[in-house]
Amino acid sequence: MAILYTTLAKEAHAEQTIERSRFISHASPANSREEAEAFIARMKSEYRDASSHIPAFVIGDKMQLQWGSDGGEPQGTGGAPIVQMLVKEGLTNVVIVVTRYFGGIKLGTGGLVRAFTSSAKLAIDAAGRHDVRELRLLRTAIPYSALGKLQNSEKSMPFEIAETVFLENVEIALSYEPEAEEAVLKFLADMLGGKWIREPEIEYTIS
Repeated sequence: MAILYTTLAKEAHAEQTIERSRFISHASPANSREEAEAFIARMKSEYRDASSHIPAFVIGDKMQLQWGSDGGEPQGTGGAPIVQMLVKEGLTNVVIVVTRYFGGIKLGTGGLVRAFTSSAKLAIDAAGRHDVRELRLLRTAIPYSALGKLQNSEKSMPFEIAETVFLENVEIALSYEPEAEEAVLKFLADMLGGKWIREPEIEYTIS
């Protein structure tokens, strides 16, 4: 399985209260610095009356871009520990914002680190994980008479039917992992008796 990297399955949030301080964490997939910064700006606007916002993100299939801020909290208590946690968890293309409403009790440096990282982890767990894989997308056309066999073979063959469009013939798109390409092409050729309506067009994609 050609897994390129692991990110989050969806945007999610979580909340916990520690020593009367309220910690609200939001986590989201982000494919670029621009997406991450837009998410951070949205969270700051949504909770504009909060005591502090701790943003952090890791971007790139090799975790090339790592950034975090303490958002006015004591140095080293927020952004950097969350970034380190993301790297340790093997997550990239992820942005997190932990928002704090101060409850009047100081947590100390160690307490803040634990509070911010545990809050971030709660949001990650709520979002779930998604393995991004390298895929191929094959587009071609088949006669209507072959559609049933294609659909019946989907469970046993290493492809998924990503699209079907009913025109003069059935326009299809099959999604599969790179190592399955030879088997998929052979299956289609056998199904069509070697007579292509249109030569397959193969795209490289990720999902």
